[in-house]
Amino acid sequence: MNASSAPASKTEGGTPHEDRPHRSGFACFVGRPNAGKSTLTNALVGTKVAITSTRPQTTRHTVRGIVHRPEAQLVLVDTPGLHKPRTLLGERLNDVVRTTWAEVDVIGFCVPADQKIGPGDRFIASELAELKKRTPKVAVVTKTDLVTKEALAEQLLAVDQLGRELGIEWAQIVPVSATEGSQVDLLAELLVPLLPEGPPLYPDGDLTDEPEQVMVAELIREAALEGVRDELPHSIAVVVEEMVPREDRPADRPLLDVHANIFIERPSQKGIVIGPKGKRLKEVGSTSRRHIEALLGTPVYLDLHVKVAKDWQRDPKQLRRLGF
Repeated sequence: MNASSAPASKTEGGTPHEDRPHRSGFACFVGRPNAGKSTLTNALVGTKVAITSTRPQTTRHTVRGIVHRPEAQLVLVDTPGLHKPRTLLGERLNDVVRTTWAEVDVIGFCVPADQKIGPGDRFIASELAELKKRTPKVAVVTKTDLVTKEALAEQLLAVDQLGRELGIEWAQIVPVSATEGSQVDLLAELLVPLLPEGPPLYPDGDLTDEPEQVMVAELIREAALEGVRDELPHSIAVVVEEMVPREDRPADRPLLDVHANIFIERPSQKGIVIGPKGKRLKEVGSTSRRHIEALLGTPVYLDLHVKVAKDWQRDPKQLRRLGF
């Protein structure tokens, strides 16, 4: 069944049916790294709750984004991309993904429209096929703005065929463009009926349950990921050591002091993050500060330091210290 056959979710006047039971539950998007899962999560929530990057394996922990609708509350769990792990960190990220799959009410399998289905997609789909049958699975073809209508039609058919080969009955197959907002609302409407009936799980207005300190660290890491060498992003971790209001500031001119450390694995990587005469680090600071101020709604003084945590991706003690 595809998106075009979905029933309308509203009455003619645009108001929800009054006799419809309220639904609430958890959905997660899965797919290989860089399939557009975090961008899609942000588009559905309507604000930035998950960091995005052109680099694969940007997401490192589950982020919950909350979509409020009159008839439902949809909690989106953004997970790391399932991949072949090369480090202890990679193994732990895969464990996070599989644990999440077992706990959510519906799973969205994301496949980018601009790349042919490959071994990574097939591997993840085969794992989904092994999951309990009663968990509904929706196929989401992302990044539709990057391809022609003909290429999109081919990809939709390929996703349908992949499900048939593996014995997966897709509840829906939905093409979307998160960057352009195309069919994002439709995707939410199609996910809602697959949730169990129940009251809201979070207060009205909440968009995420992430602690502010974690979100601030993620915004700094997102800024640090841009413009560095291909091998470096996986070596970057960020820890916010302190977030405190500046004392002796007038009530109408508050300032929040944020002290954070950017950790890399080797001394040779320090210069890459800092850049010539500190230029890269200044860019990271100014970019992330803008996003942090938008998130927290207050002016911020951001104090960044770059430190070495030797081979932290492979060291259990270091991983614990860095929050993994």
